[in-house]
Amino acid sequence: MAAGLRATLAIALLVGELATAGTAFAQYAYPAKGQSQAQQQKDEASCTDWATQQSGFDPRNPPVPAQAQAAPVTGSGARAKGALVGAGIGAVSGGDAGDAALAGAVAGGVIRRGKNRRAARAQNEANAAAVAGTQAAFDQARAACLTGRGYTLR
Repeated sequence: MAAGLRATLAIALLVGELATAGTAFAQYAYPAKGQSQAQQQKDEASCTDWATQQSGFDPRNPPVPAQAQAAPVTGSGARAKGALVGAGIGAVSGGDAGDAALAGAVAGGVIRRGKNRRAARAQNEANAAAVAGTQAAFDQARAACLTGRGYTLR
């Protein structure tokens, strides 16, 4: 459960960073060649547009990573297998095969639900990583553009 909470927290932090990307860049440009404030604003806007075209990431309209949901356990396959195993164990051990079958069916459903949750968590992490990758490409393209126009970046 702790791993799921960490993944959810990481995704929430990433979404929060993306939501503020349109108002503040992680890069600060210093006019190393005496550019005026008006020229710097023009250059930064131009480089932002160019970086958006190059990377597909628009900090003014950042994508929100798609959230996969764990698929519900609707099929009876996992529960049926669990019921069969439970009934067999109950019969062999001399216990109540019906109670053992019920316990096996519940266990089969729990196991399937856990697999579905892990798959959804992995998909959410992959979606967040894809968004972070396009943002990193944007940052790199913007930095290259501003450096080429004579700015020092921090």
